[in-house]
Amino acid sequence: MKILKYLFLLLLLSLIALTVFVATQKGIFSVERSKVINSPKAAVYNYVNDFRNYEDFESWAVEDPSLKFTFPSKTSGSGGSFYWSGDEGTGNAVTLKTKEGESIEQKIKYDGTEADVNWTFKDTLGGKTKVTWKAKGTMSFLFKVYAALNGGSDKVIGTIYEKSLANIDKNLDYETKTYAVQVNGVVKKNETPYIKQTFTSEIPKINKNARIVIPKLIQFSEANGLSSSGKPFIIYHTYDTAKGLAKISICLPINKEISISSGSDILSGKLNAFDAVKTTLKGDYSHTNEAIAKTTAYINNEKIIPELNWSHLEVLEVSKLDVKSPSKLVTEIYFPIKPKVVPVSAPVTTPDYSSETETAPAKPAVQKPVTPKPTTPTPTTPAPKQEEEQSEF
Repeated sequence: MKILKYLFLLLLLSLIALTVFVATQKGIFSVERSKVINSPKAAVYNYVNDFRNYEDFESWAVEDPSLKFTFPSKTSGSGGSFYWSGDEGTGNAVTLKTKEGESIEQKIKYDGTEADVNWTFKDTLGGKTKVTWKAKGTMSFLFKVYAALNGGSDKVIGTIYEKSLANIDKNLDYETKTYAVQVNGVVKKNETPYIKQTFTSEIPKINKNARIVIPKLIQFSEANGLSSSGKPFIIYHTYDTAKGLAKISICLPINKEISISSGSDILSGKLNAFDAVKTTLKGDYSHTNEAIAKTTAYINNEKIIPELNWSHLEVLEVSKLDVKSPSKLVTEIYFPIKPKVVPVSAPVTTPDYSSETETAPAKPAVQKPVTPKPTTPTPTTPAPKQEEEQSEF
């Protein structure tokens, strides 16, 4: 019995000593890890910037099957957030500030432990990206105990960061490199009424802007009893790679033409039917340049005459609003072309030798071009207020 008493007393003293030791330890921690990711900076930034991807790369999320994630409507950019709960506790994260393609600042809370988190992204040789992940914060008492028993906060959190960075590299290596580009050839694009917002955007930010604008268009159509007649699309009125800018209209096709009163930031319009060379991109948007290059090469090789009044059209068949995996995106690209003119053969006449005078064949009648019936669009862009348009083309 005495031995059991001594053992119990020793265990109690050890527990008290551990408690005193942990209580006297600083609750502040600072951890930093870096890794070169084998993907372009834009792809890495966009992947990390969307909290929907965290359950796929955060090592604690991958390794804990009890975790359940809750995602609000906004999960990327400033104000984006998500929540999680599991057998070991609950937590949440929010993005406080972003610098496009360069850095992300976040605040994370987990059962009394809080941290200010900072991500930075730097270009490296070979199109790769150096990612640096920093966290500084305060630990709850239980986390201090856990850290003290497992080698300290730097080892515990640092190990999580190292595994998570490796997951980012592995996931993106597959997601960004799994893609296909197919030039489908010449097609006819049908007439389509739509609602839209029009503005000038930096080219790398177009798809991010689309994820913001499209839900607004959907909400507008539902509030006004309109029915969508297809997938959202983007009209590129201009596409200036030298300046990195494009004037675009982000559109939602609807079932009928409408007129919208002035003062709305949403306009209406009609896409006239046109001939186009169609190309399908299956995979991440970072391969859009390759799709455009292959389309241009096809047009040149086939000696097709492009329509230069506007640039092109992208239909978001499967977008980031539908799936989170870049490899599953589907984008249809339409480059407008001039329709082939079929020459009209002059009628063959048999010479009449009964008269000495030869009559010249009559000139074929020249038909006047048909002017398309104008439609009434409406103001839509978050940029400057616009006048109502007739038709896009």
